[in-house]
Amino acid sequence: PGAMPDIEHFQRGIAGADTNVAIGLARLGFHVGWLSRVGVDSFGDYLRRTLEAEGVDCRHLIHDAEHSTGLVFKERAFGGADPRVEYFRRGSAASHLSPDDAASVDFSAARHLHATGIPPALSASCRELSWHMLDQARRHGASISFDPNLRPSLWSSQDEMRETLNAMAAKADWVLPGLAEGQLLTGRVSPDDIAGFYLERGAKAVIIKLGPEGSYYRGVLDGHEASFSMAGVEVDEVVDTVGAGDGFAVGVISALLDGRSAREAVRRGNLIGAEAVQVQGDMEGLPTRQRLAELEDDLSH
Repeated sequence: PGAMPDIEHFQRGIAGADTNVAIGLARLGFHVGWLSRVGVDSFGDYLRRTLEAEGVDCRHLIHDAEHSTGLVFKERAFGGADPRVEYFRRGSAASHLSPDDAASVDFSAARHLHATGIPPALSASCRELSWHMLDQARRHGASISFDPNLRPSLWSSQDEMRETLNAMAAKADWVLPGLAEGQLLTGRVSPDDIAGFYLERGAKAVIIKLGPEGSYYRGVLDGHEASFSMAGVEVDEVVDTVGAGDGFAVGVISALLDGRSAREAVRRGNLIGAEAVQVQGDMEGLPTRQRLAELEDDLSH
């Protein structure tokens, strides 16, 4: 633990919001495909090998001979604080993704698409790919979840970020912002008003992350409009907050794909989010299906 300039040794791992969700859903037994670009380098080889070991289908992972794999460095923070993160991915292989990279994707076979606000922030071609994926998933009848995952430093302006991500959220069935993200994107303050903003634009459900306090749901998933808050799951110690929102997304998405109710989906989101913060690493706390069953059983008693 400590400040980045003082660190001499780093522990290698996989990071990235989209990647965390892919791994989390694969651990729960879903067939997950992951589309990206990595360099022809040792980090790219490590990513492919690790993802395949997790059961993620990497047939759409492209090795780019002209650009390197993106990197991120993360401090190990004290006392459960949010760690400082530094990105080294400008000009990375993934930033050169484009719609051409999705040419071999069979969208008719996809049941669900999970999208985030990170790829459209990386480059114009990545943004085109994001729109292409959303449009194709919608055209072929797949459900869509969208997590804004705001990275303001990657955008040319906050106005561009708001306009783009709100338009993409309007393509989704399930929108999963954090409270601060929703406030920044919509200009509204309360969870109920933020949810209303996206429901007015076509979303079927909006589930807002409230950190340790839990989450807020408003939507029409169960055949009628409903709204409720659900308290967070208490943890003994917060070790690493990075990846908590991705764990929440894994819980919500997996439960809804399992045919669970909105309330059960939010409860599972809170549960997996709580698991994620109790270990070091972005995705190390994401449970297997067996472990999830044990956790849900414990929570019900």
